[in-house]
Amino acid sequence: MAVPIILIVIVAAALAFHFWSPWWQTPLASNWRQMDDTLTITLVITGVAFVAVNLFVAWAIYRYRHRDGHRADYEPHNRRLEAWLIGITTIGIAAMLAPGLFVYAKLINPPANAHVVEVVGQQWQWRFRLPGPDGRLGSSDPSYVTADNPLGLNPKDPANQDNRIVDAPELHLLVGQPAKLLLRAKDVLHDFYVPPFRTRMNMVPGMVTQMWLTPTRTGRFDILCAQLCGVGHANMRGVVVVDDKPAYDAWVATLPTFAALQAQHAGAATSDPLAAKGKLLAQAKGCAACHTVDGSPGVGPTWKGLYGTTQTFQDGSSAHVDDAYLATFIRNPTARVPKGFAPIMPKLDLTDDELKALIAYIRTQGTAQPPEAAHSPPATPVPAAVAPAPLQPVALGAAAQSAPAQPAVQLAQNPLLTPRPPAQYAPLTPSGPSSPDSQPPSQPARRSGQAPGLPLQTDPNTTAPPLAIPPAQPVNPPSGPAQPRVPMIRPVP
Repeated sequence: MAVPIILIVIVAAALAFHFWSPWWQTPLASNWRQMDDTLTITLVITGVAFVAVNLFVAWAIYRYRHRDGHRADYEPHNRRLEAWLIGITTIGIAAMLAPGLFVYAKLINPPANAHVVEVVGQQWQWRFRLPGPDGRLGSSDPSYVTADNPLGLNPKDPANQDNRIVDAPELHLLVGQPAKLLLRAKDVLHDFYVPPFRTRMNMVPGMVTQMWLTPTRTGRFDILCAQLCGVGHANMRGVVVVDDKPAYDAWVATLPTFAALQAQHAGAATSDPLAAKGKLLAQAKGCAACHTVDGSPGVGPTWKGLYGTTQTFQDGSSAHVDDAYLATFIRNPTARVPKGFAPIMPKLDLTDDELKALIAYIRTQGTAQPPEAAHSPPATPVPAAVAPAPLQPVALGAAAQSAPAQPAVQLAQNPLLTPRPPAQYAPLTPSGPSSPDSQPPSQPARRSGQAPGLPLQTDPNTTAPPLAIPPAQPVNPPSGPAQPRVPMIRPVP
């Protein structure tokens, strides 16, 4: 008797959850109320079938339970019962599918006065294209895809020159105006889906799909990808903004044309070709979808001020962000995952030249500045005699002996260790202590932006790793001019 009771409770709970559920559809924002109607029909038919089947099973278990003195009647065929089951099932399936077929046929047949908008999906970002004054979209092909032409537009097609390019995950539509969406994907299967519009359509690489809609109210609505397109699928987000006529026209006026963008890329390549190429690569490879350049939080670390910082990883280790770090991380992004971020960055297929360009662009987003730099007076200038040029290990040692007395420099120490005597001037080697008379085979190069002429420092008796870190701000800073900063030294591997 327990099984029939459990089935009845399940049916009652399912019905109660449906009628008193806190989750309902988002308010409709387009002309596609028929989508809601087809969904309601499907829900009613499947709900009736769910209740009928479970209640029948509960009744059958109770009615035909084992009882002493009763024998089962074996009946392998019952034509009347089979006819009823086939007829009811056929009617139910037809009632669910037929309305959807009519709605789909209407969805892919836009009206003649619909505005054309192209939607391009790529892991994991959205781009859009609008026609120019002539109302035509030019041709495109994957063979035209480059760093400065991510949409693959045919540069020889005159119809492309006045096309408006939306290089951002934000599309504006005009309220009350039908919009025909041409959808294509550059890499894998995507799906353009705006829940309040009730419309969605697959985007298949190598073909163009289409649908249309008419926004019925203004506002901002999220764009989602409704196909699992990779590790960054959940972050492939965008926004559709439905405007009135003045706001929409003002937005369109700010969009650059394809011809203007090509000229802008050519000018940027002339002034700083490597960084300009890196910026285009960041957009074309989808880096801009996860890494911001304005300091705002994103899926990955922001690139603003990233260069020159010290990154901490999930295993507790840390590393200084320089060219070598960025090259290693981009080549193998999941080997060491930055703390606070998920290991979802894919490996990028980049040539050595493309990797250098991407690193150059990240470097142009600014370098980190220690907090004390904004509050400390300018550092005491180092005499020119202390700064040999070019910087060599032998010349550096001689300069350290002949330089005038400088203020004592305190290295950052672990507060859990006993303070050590002031460090002695000696060459820094990658492993083990060295005698004062020995000369290192090589000396690490000094990075740009650091104070020239400061001698390298290390304690021959210390067991700490040879990698120095920036000095911490003293609790009670001494009066007078600020102490010069100690440059970060990394041994040559």
